Amino acid sequence: MTDLTNLPFHLQLLVREYGQSTYQLIQGLKDIEDQAERTKRAGQIVQLMLRLQPALRELPEVQTRLWNHLHAMAGEEVTLDAPVPLRSLTVRTERPARVPYPRTAPRLRAYGAGIEALIAKALTLEDAAEREQATVQIGRTMKFLYRQHNKENAKDVTILRHLGELSGGQLRLDPALVDAEGLFEMAVGRTPAFIVPQPTQQREGRDRREGRDNRGGNSFGGKNGKKRKKGRSQEPQQPPQ
Repeated sequence: MTDLTNLPFHLQLLVREYGQSTYQLIQGLKDIEDQAERTKRAGQIVQLMLRLQPALRELPEVQTRLWNHLHAMAGEEVTLDAPVPLRSLTVRTERPARVPYPRTAPRLRAYGAGIEALIAKALTLEDAAEREQATVQIGRTMKFLYRQHNKENAKDVTILRHLGELSGGQLRLDPALVDAEGLFEMAVGRTPAFIVPQPTQQREGRDRREGRDNRGGNSFGGKNGKKRKKGRSQEPQQPPQ
């Protein structure tokens, strides 16, 4: 068995996905000198890989994915006439560039750095109408984020004050207009009203489930739930003399 700890990290993932037996078959391609025969054997291994991972059939360009996985496990020295383009292995082996971690925290934690980026973008708008519309959208988002962070609603004047602080006083809105038209309120879709069944409807439904008819009887036809017997008179009996 292959010791996975001696393999590069990207090969460890592929071997775990397709199994060590499949990896050994792919390594055996190096011993086939004829390139046409080697490509034919590689195609058979690709079909085996698809059987081992049937969920890959739902993915787009599954053949490209499988052939490139086989190419990665075989190595650059194994040349193949693959029916799909094979990517260079340097994409998998090279260490990706380090993503810089932000060193500065947002000025107002409730809104995050995303709102600051939106405000910076809004300040670049030259058209007054577009800037005002962007300011309304930013204020609406800020009110939603404030509610999510503090678990309480914020007044419009609070959002306007924070908006002025983050924009350096360059993004302004009329507080009376914001309050009158509810510019910072999120649009909520209407939901159909829930119809509460009336007591009569509830009783009729319960009667149908219990086998009663609409006249107060039941499926046996008797008022007290007793089934009538054939051959017996329904006349009242006379009291004994």
